[in-house]
Amino acid sequence: MNSLKIIFDRDTWQEIFGSIQKNKVRTAITIVGVLWGIFIYIALSGSAKGLDNGFERQFQKVAMNSMFVWSQSTSIPYDGFKIGRQPKLKLQDVEILRKRIPQIKYIVPRNSRGSFGGGAPANIVRNNNSGDYAIFGDFPEFRKISTQDIYDGGRFINQEDIKNKRKVCVIGERTASDLFEQNENPVGKYVRVDNVFFKVVGVLVFRQGSPFDSDSDVFIPFTTYQNLYNTGDYVGWLNIAAYDDADVVKVETEVKQTLKRIHRVSPKDDRAFGSFNLGEIFNSIMGFAEGMTFLSLVVGVATIIAGVIGIGNILLISVKERTKELGVRRALGATPGEVRVQIILESVFLTIIAGILGIILGAFVLAGINAFTIDMTDFPYTNPTVPIPFVLGALFIMVTLGTLIGLIPAQRAVSIKPIDALREE
Repeated sequence: MNSLKIIFDRDTWQEIFGSIQKNKVRTAITIVGVLWGIFIYIALSGSAKGLDNGFERQFQKVAMNSMFVWSQSTSIPYDGFKIGRQPKLKLQDVEILRKRIPQIKYIVPRNSRGSFGGGAPANIVRNNNSGDYAIFGDFPEFRKISTQDIYDGGRFINQEDIKNKRKVCVIGERTASDLFEQNENPVGKYVRVDNVFFKVVGVLVFRQGSPFDSDSDVFIPFTTYQNLYNTGDYVGWLNIAAYDDADVVKVETEVKQTLKRIHRVSPKDDRAFGSFNLGEIFNSIMGFAEGMTFLSLVVGVATIIAGVIGIGNILLISVKERTKELGVRRALGATPGEVRVQIILESVFLTIIAGILGIILGAFVLAGINAFTIDMTDFPYTNPTVPIPFVLGALFIMVTLGTLIGLIPAQRAVSIKPIDALREE
């Protein structure tokens, strides 16, 4: 109760401000040391969060634990087959993989022309307009791995399209712009795809900065693609998404080993099947961002500690310079507790002021970075922020350290004997 009275006593604060004014330059330098620590923490952790947000934005429409698997050529002779054989993925492989690897959430076979080495692109004609575009044979489940936004009034391929082998297609924004008039709605209209009429059922919304999509892709039902290009049961590649809690690297290994058994490929042949593990890359990116956040915490706390120690040193010097004043106060009846609280209060006050200034400066820097990067779609960076609980936690650590470091000069002040202080010249 007595400590609270001292804290809210006007004379206490007058003495604190008087002490600060006597050592303006020294105090300012000390405050900058603490300020710099929390500024570094705010700036680095906010920047790391911006990188994290940027990659999440880049891949927000794609399942994080996803991968692509395709066949290549063998590099090891096996089971009577020579080197250089090219195993072909088939539709039957999908069910086998789904049954043998329970960690697989979605698995979608895909075919294409005009991309990923799948042959010549499709020639698409609408009245007097024409062009060559990449065409994909897909199942509806593809949207569960890579979300495709469709403009109002349209749709993506559905199960009835697959079942009935319908001649329908979904086209990209640029394809629609190239083939149709400016104010013409492509949905419901017909185009010729390699001399076969297809009905347009949807137009894709192109995603700026997406690493996998093009604004000119054309999608048709997988079964229709089979008939159009006579591909039979062959599959170009597999899109696979594992469950969120699955080890995506382990799933990738199991998929390849299962395919090797199905297609009679040596278990040691690492070239027979290729893959691209988006989940592994995403986890590495997230790990890097977390590492940056941890580094910012370590560097920031270390700098804060250094700054707080500086405050302790300043107060030790201040106590020595105020030896006579403190002796007079003790002689007039000031208790050791009152002297101790005043010195600690001065330490905490300087720490809080430095912390608040550092937070404000860090917030301004992050706001400037955000303003500079807000329109950048080709670089994975957006909205650099630090969660409020993290900021308050850093401020709490600073106040705690300021209190602890203030105990040293406070104890020094309390240990001064009134009679010795009065003799001090």
